[in-house]
Amino acid sequence: MINRVKGTYDVLPSEIKKWHYLESKISEITSKYHYTEIRTPIMEYSGVFHRESELSDMVTKETYNFKDKGNRDVTLRPEGTAGIIRSYVENKLYADNDLTKVYYLGPNFRYERPQKGRYRQFSQFGLEAIGTKSALLDAEVISLASEFIKSLGLKNVVVEINSIGDFESRSKYQKALVTYLTPFADKLSFDSKERLQKNPLRILDSKDPIDQELLVNAPKPIDYLNIESQEYFGDLKKYLECFKVEYKINDKLVRGLDYYSDTVFEVKANIKDFGAQNVLGGGGRYNDLVKELGGPDISAIGIAFGMERLLYALESENLFPEELISLDSYIITLSNDEKKYGTMVLQCLREAHFNVDIDFMNKSFKGQLKKALKENSKTLIIIGEEELKKNVVQLKNTKTEEQQEVNIKNLKEILKKVLEN
Repeated sequence: MINRVKGTYDVLPSEIKKWHYLESKISEITSKYHYTEIRTPIMEYSGVFHRESELSDMVTKETYNFKDKGNRDVTLRPEGTAGIIRSYVENKLYADNDLTKVYYLGPNFRYERPQKGRYRQFSQFGLEAIGTKSALLDAEVISLASEFIKSLGLKNVVVEINSIGDFESRSKYQKALVTYLTPFADKLSFDSKERLQKNPLRILDSKDPIDQELLVNAPKPIDYLNIESQEYFGDLKKYLECFKVEYKINDKLVRGLDYYSDTVFEVKANIKDFGAQNVLGGGGRYNDLVKELGGPDISAIGIAFGMERLLYALESENLFPEELISLDSYIITLSNDEKKYGTMVLQCLREAHFNVDIDFMNKSFKGQLKKALKENSKTLIIIGEEELKKNVVQLKNTKTEEQQEVNIKNLKEILKKVLEN
């Protein structure tokens, strides 16, 4: 037997409707905020991700890289933003000098230690708003993220925001952080020792308890903002209030990618069994990525949610609708003599857009009933010898167990009423 690749998973028929439900909620929120879907390849030339300015662990340690048959360096995408910006630049979507609002949904690949809710192939829902630097736009994206999580039924939703400032502010802060941490360099975790030389801001995101203890009195990005970045952050907070978004300032929040500047944020929810790992989505503004990938000097903001974490959260909180994996009706025939009649009833109801099924395996009445209940069928349509003679069916509500004889001519109308009630 050949097993699936480590860190991947199969979405089985019993689970796919949960994905469809979540995707329908994504369609609702993106339509409401006027975002259009974009689809980019799952692989890009490595230069899209492996840029000199990007030293995050995701890019330096976790990407899947290979040579194609033309000896070109190719990388499976580890995140969605860079590929979308490559597409934005290559297709000159900036030519109309307007704001481009897009969302994406699809697989990404990172070689990291698999654990519950975290895989080497994982799916993300994300969005990008490209074309301007605007605190109002930042606030709208954060508002969308908060509303989306709440629309799923999740409670105790928390939005955390921070500003890491523009290039000037970030440079000043980085120097201050290095100065503070250098005397403690020997005590830092292995990863943070490397980051101190290459990417010191990422130390703030360390989950190592010793690193966290050393950072208690560390300088904070928000204290090194220049006047322009302070005003921008102040405008963001005002607009969030206009959108009625409740938020907390997390002055250690930096996010995991190096292209962020100014606004960064995360959306959390208090979910059973998640513990401290309760971040469902996050993102921030990036001012240089478009230019870095060959486009004009254009700013953008984005956010991404892990689909697996969202599904796990909905399962943990029992938030999937009961009717999600149910049939409107299941047709049970008492013998093969009624099978043809039952098939005509099946086709009639399907033409009327009812979700109906029938037995294909010549099971006994008991076996058919068991199958119907396993499929969460809301009603049963039972056809025996007498029903066949009289051109009727027995319609049974599986919830109330009420049963009635229904003429085939009236079946669609009565079934609809039963389902509505």
